[in-house]
Amino acid sequence: MLSPRKSPIMLKALLEAVLKLNPIMMIKSPVMFVVEAGAFLILFMILFPSTFGAEGRELHNLVIFFILLFTILFANFAEALAEGRGKAHADHLKKTQMDSKAKRIRKNGEMETVSSTELRRGDMILIENGDLVPGDGEIIEGTAAIDESAITGESAPVVKRAKSDFSSVTGGTKVISDWIKVRITADPGETFLDRMILLVEGAKRQRSPNEVALNTLLVVLTIIFFIVTITMIPMAGYLGVVIETSTLVALLICLIPTTIGALLSAIGIAGIDRVTRFNVLAMSGKAVEAAGDVSTIILDKTGTITYGNRKAFRFTPVEGISEQELIHAAVATSIFDETPEGQSILELAASMKITWSEDHYGAGKVIPFTAESRMSGLIVGGETYYKGAVEEIVSHMEQQGGLRSPEAYRISEEIAKEGGTPLAVSRGNQLLGIIYLKDMIKPGLREKFEDLRKMGIKTVMCTGDNQLTAQTIAREAGVDAYIAECKPEDKIRIVKEEQAQGKLVAMTGDGTNDAPALAQADVGLAMNSGTIAAKEAANMVDLDSDPTKLIQVIFIGKQLLITRGALTTFSIANDFAKYFAILPAILSSEIPQIEALNIMRLHSPETAVISSLIFNAIIIPILIPLAVKGVKYSPMSAEKLLFRNIWLFGVGGILVPFAGIKAIDMMMQLFY
Repeated sequence: MLSPRKSPIMLKALLEAVLKLNPIMMIKSPVMFVVEAGAFLILFMILFPSTFGAEGRELHNLVIFFILLFTILFANFAEALAEGRGKAHADHLKKTQMDSKAKRIRKNGEMETVSSTELRRGDMILIENGDLVPGDGEIIEGTAAIDESAITGESAPVVKRAKSDFSSVTGGTKVISDWIKVRITADPGETFLDRMILLVEGAKRQRSPNEVALNTLLVVLTIIFFIVTITMIPMAGYLGVVIETSTLVALLICLIPTTIGALLSAIGIAGIDRVTRFNVLAMSGKAVEAAGDVSTIILDKTGTITYGNRKAFRFTPVEGISEQELIHAAVATSIFDETPEGQSILELAASMKITWSEDHYGAGKVIPFTAESRMSGLIVGGETYYKGAVEEIVSHMEQQGGLRSPEAYRISEEIAKEGGTPLAVSRGNQLLGIIYLKDMIKPGLREKFEDLRKMGIKTVMCTGDNQLTAQTIAREAGVDAYIAECKPEDKIRIVKEEQAQGKLVAMTGDGTNDAPALAQADVGLAMNSGTIAAKEAANMVDLDSDPTKLIQVIFIGKQLLITRGALTTFSIANDFAKYFAILPAILSSEIPQIEALNIMRLHSPETAVISSLIFNAIIIPILIPLAVKGVKYSPMSAEKLLFRNIWLFGVGGILVPFAGIKAIDMMMQLFY
C-alpha cells in the first residue's frame, strides 16, 4: 500500500504520464517517439483495415496497440515519477517564499518599509531579531544568529557576521537574535532559493555530456534497426514471404533499446534529486555526473578532515612536577574559559577522575586572552596561573624572575611532530608542563579515503600548517598527498596540474580566496555558510556546510553512471532473446528450416509477437525503482565493476527475457 506522503506523487505522475503523450514532448526522447509512431500506425490499421490490408486482424492489432500504448505510458511514468519527487521538494521550498516586509535604508539614512518584491540588487536593509531575511545578501554590519532550517533542514542556528567568510544570508531564513545590515545581491526571481526551486523542479535540467552521448547512441541504434526492419520487406518478398505490417512494427519496437530509452531521463533526474535530498544543490546534471568521473579530490584540513576545534589530548608535566599539580593548574586557567579548547581541558581532567570546586575559583580574578599577550589565566588564592603559547609563557616567566626551561621546548617539539599544538601552563614564575591540544580527525574518514583509493581516486589535503604537522595529519587521516603552508594560489595550481594530466578534479571551499580554484575545478562544492563569491564560482552548494559531503556526492555521481551503464547493458542484451522470439515467428511458416531458431518453442507466431511486446512493456515499470534509487554501488576498480556489470546485467539481460517471454507465451496460449 502506498504511504499518504507518496500517494500524491504517484497520482500526479500517472496524470503527467498521459499528458506527456503529446508528440511534441515525446520527440525529446527519439526512441520512445518511434514507439509512439508505431502505436499510431497500428491504430490507423485498426481504424482503416482495408487500406492497410489488415482485415480480420483487428483484434490482434488492437492488442498490439494497447501494449505499445502502455509501453509509452510506463516510460512517461518513470520520468514523471522522478520529476515528481523533485517538484514535491520544490513545493516545500516555495512555502518559504513569502511576500515579507523589508526595512530599506535610503541614501540619506532614513528607513522605509517596503515589500520584499521591491528590493533590488545594491539595496541596503536592516534585519532585526524576529525578521525574515527578505532576499539574498551580504552582511555589511552587525552579527546575528540565523535560523536556516527552512532551507537546509538543520535546526541549529548559524552565527553570521560582517567581514567574514560567514557573511552571506539567504532569502527565506530568519534572524533570531541581534541585528544585521545587509546589502541585497540578487533581484527578485534570481535569488538562491529561486534557482534552487527551478533546479529541483527539473525545469532547466541540462543534459550532461554522458547523457547526450548515450542518447546519440540510442538514436543511432534506432536508425540501424529501422533500416534493418525496412530491408526485411524486399528480402521477404524475394523469398515469397509476406510479413504483416503489425509484425514489422513489433519487431522494430522490440529490437530498439526501448528499456534504456524509457528510463534514461528518469535516471538523470533521479540523480539530481538524490543529491538534492542529501542537501546539496547541484547546478546541473553535468555537475553530478562529473562527480562520478572525478580522479582527484582536494580537501581542506580544518573542518573537512579534522573538526577544526582543538581538544586537550594529554597533560605532560615537566621534571619535578606531578601530573595532578599540572592538571589542577590547567583547571584553574580554564574554569572561566568558554572556548572549545578551555572546555576540552576541563573534560579531559574530569575523565581522569580529577575533581574541583567552582566555589574555590569564584573569588579569583580572570585574566582574559588577548592577541598581544597570547595568554589567559586566573589569579586566585595568592597564586597566578597562566596558559598560552609556549614562547609567551616562557618569556613571561623570565620577566618574573623564573628560569628558562629547555624541557618545555623539547616537549613542544615532540607534540608538534605528532601534529598537535603545545599549550604551556605556569604557576607564578614556574613552568608546570605542557597540554597537548589535538585537532581530532573525523571518525570514519580513513575508511572513506580507502574506498576512494579502491576507485582510483587520489586525495590531496591542503593545510596552512607547517610541514611536520601536515605530514602527521596526512598519515593519520590516510590521504594520498598533502600541501603544507598552503596558499590560495597553491589550490588552483594543483587543480590545473591534475587537469593537465587529463584528470577530473573536485574540491571544497567556502571563502572568497577559494573561488578561483572552485571555478577551475570540474566539481566545486561551496559551503552555504561561505561567501557569495564561493557559491557563485562553484557548481554545487552544500546547504549543511559539511565539507566531507563531497565524498558522498562522488559516491552518488558514481552510482548515477553505474546505473545508466547497467541499464544500458541490460537493455541491449534484451535484444538477443527478442531476436530468437520474433524472427522465427515471422519466417518459420514459409521457411521451415528457420524453426531451429525457435529455441523457446513458442506456441505460435501471434503469441511470440505479443509475448515479446508484453515483456518489452512490463520490464520498464519493473526497473523504475532501480532507475530512481540507483544500482547498489560498492567501491571497486573499473575492471571489477565492468566484469560485475557484464555478468549481472549483460548475462542477466539475456537470460531474463528468455524466461519472461516463455512464461508470458504459456499464458497467451489460453487466448490463442
